[in-house]
Amino acid sequence: MNNGYGYWPLAILSVVAASWFLYRYVAPKSWRDWSRAGIVQAFIVALYAEMYGFPVTLYLLTRVFRIDVPWLHLREPLWAALLGLNPAAAQAEMMIGMIIGYAFVFLGVGMLIGGWREVYRASREDRLATGGLYGVVRHPQYMGIFVALFGEGVVHWPTVLSLALFPVIVWMYVRLARKEEAEMVKRFGEEYREYQRGVPMFIPRWGDWRQLFRAVEAPAGEQQERNQDAA
Repeated sequence: MNNGYGYWPLAILSVVAASWFLYRYVAPKSWRDWSRAGIVQAFIVALYAEMYGFPVTLYLLTRVFRIDVPWLHLREPLWAALLGLNPAAAQAEMMIGMIIGYAFVFLGVGMLIGGWREVYRASREDRLATGGLYGVVRHPQYMGIFVALFGEGVVHWPTVLSLALFPVIVWMYVRLARKEEAEMVKRFGEEYREYQRGVPMFIPRWGDWRQLFRAVEAPAGEQQERNQDAA
């Protein structure tokens, strides 16, 4: 395939890498967890298959919805087509979207990893996870999924499927978070209720964003400290 598509090995590599992060840091435990992870997996496959393989969204725009995109031979994302940008403006929009989108992706992946580290430490010590990112939001791993998928599938390279699946994914994980919190209340009682009153569920308070960024960067700093101690 021409027009900048048909790079299926790159699409497969991207799917494998993104899927590894998903199952490494948000390991499904029950069949319901697997169904939620399956929706995220579908998002990942659809996104990279269209980004590098076949332009389903642009095909739908031109063939089904009869939207004229005369510069279809250029690899432009959905926003450029919907806004009717000329090729030069579309290229600029794609570059800006890529920079902003990957900033969201790196933040989301950092939250995913940082949250997993704190849960791992808390489980080993048989205590409630309240440190690090869990001191900023109650569900940093799920928030990390939202942020990363938003950056890659909504800002950087939006497609019909990614835009349709993103709110479904958010809805499913919000429901999961509420179910998990009910279980935590049963296990930790008033300790967890106090934690709920003091820490937001997903969105940090206005003054806590700097703390969130510091917590995302903390694992690298911890590793440097361990290396210095070992030396």
